[in-house]
Amino acid sequence: MLPIGDVDRDLLEGICGGIRQAYPHLECAITGEGMEVPREAYNPARNQYNSTTILHKMRRLKDLGGHLILGVTNVDLYVPQLNFVFGEAECPGRVAVISLYRLRPEFYGAKPDRRLLLERAVKEAVHEVGHNLGLTHCINPACVMHFSNNIWMTDAKGSKPCIACRMKLKLMMRRRGH
Repeated sequence: MLPIGDVDRDLLEGICGGIRQAYPHLECAITGEGMEVPREAYNPARNQYNSTTILHKMRRLKDLGGHLILGVTNVDLYVPQLNFVFGEAECPGRVAVISLYRLRPEFYGAKPDRRLLLERAVKEAVHEVGHNLGLTHCINPACVMHFSNNIWMTDAKGSKPCIACRMKLKLMMRRRGH
């Protein structure tokens, strides 16, 4: 896991724990050095950061050596065709990024709630890592791989892949020889 900008270490540890629970075959570690938020990703007209630009910058950081890299940032992310994204990932691939910006309860006028923020961050992290592993969006609204168009959809889904997605993942890993 790669902090992008200033990100709370305890929150990163909690996200790692959630990834380990969802994907027991994966190890999760936080990189010693983070990455600065790429200035070239900033779009002043939108006051947001292009997540695809951040993914390209992450890919160029260093040899990924077979590792998946999940970036975690506090800045607001978008892709050109959408108002915002909670995250983006290569599917399948090696890099993904999530933003905590719109996962914070205070973004929606509620009081800060660390437990709820962590729960949402875990769901988005597990979702994007699922894409890295080759999982696509799932039609099951309770599955972590279901597309979240808003925060209420994120809150409604679980933090792990459903049985159908777990079976797809098992099949894909068997084909890859894992």
